[in-house]
Amino acid sequence: MNRRLYFIWGIVAMGLLLGSCGSIPSAKKMNEVVTYLASDELKGRDTGSEGIEKAGEFLENELEAYGVKPFFDSFRDTLSNTSTLAYNIVGVIEGSDPNLKEEYILIGAHFDHIGIVPPKDGDEIANGANDNASGTSTVLELARYFGRQNAPKRSLIFAFFSAEEKGLLGSKHLATGLKDSGVNLYAMLNFEMTGVPMQGKDYLLYLTGYEKSNLAAVANAYGGEGLVGFLPKAGEFNLFQRSDNYAFWEVYGVPSHTFSSFDFENYNYYHQPGDEASRMDYEHLSKVVSRMIPVIEGIANGGSEEIKLN
Repeated sequence: MNRRLYFIWGIVAMGLLLGSCGSIPSAKKMNEVVTYLASDELKGRDTGSEGIEKAGEFLENELEAYGVKPFFDSFRDTLSNTSTLAYNIVGVIEGSDPNLKEEYILIGAHFDHIGIVPPKDGDEIANGANDNASGTSTVLELARYFGRQNAPKRSLIFAFFSAEEKGLLGSKHLATGLKDSGVNLYAMLNFEMTGVPMQGKDYLLYLTGYEKSNLAAVANAYGGEGLVGFLPKAGEFNLFQRSDNYAFWEVYGVPSHTFSSFDFENYNYYHQPGDEASRMDYEHLSKVVSRMIPVIEGIANGGSEEIKLN
């Protein structure tokens, strides 16, 4: 099946879902997810805190409800490189093809944040709505979609990383563990700060490490032109090495990139108490998911590995 047919199939499948099991993606559902994860109750989801424990339990329950299986004995992947108890949440949908199911596509986002910070305007909780409850809700909504479909040919890992804010520790732990276990990773797609749209751009998301592989071209072929573009500031600020994609690039040497819509001009609350759920654009978030679904379906069902390093 060619890329155009995958794109059309994705749109048709979305329409069928509207009538069968509720809209996917759902701006309402993503609002609920971000609102909980970025609530004061979770106190900024600092690694090792009671708040991130509650966030982890929430993610486990959601994945189980969607039919996603634990990748390990449970959804929890306890980190070996932190001073406090911390864990990633990792689920899997096993591929349907007898051979291609041994190739994995990892779809990830970090669910931790920085917790309590010096007060600003009387607020000391860095709620982390855009950073990165938005990316977490994106990956969770993708898991909800794929958990309700027939499995694609390749296997999909859905990973939510802890301790990203401590130095990408969760993704480093998982990348090393998967590699040591002999897991054949095809590509890593990471989502970071996707909650607010860019202004004045002719693309929905930018890709860190844009020039390192052909992923942008493949994504635009499956998801439609204008899905992924090049942001010069991503290179200026070395964003490729500043999110969880980088650990998989280092350990595996396969295409590993982050999708984002934070361009340093469209959101003023990075690592501040003002990073609240009410500031997110949930129609934008649902659009990100709807455009990414045919991309993931395309690369998960393609007969050959079409994402290649440049």
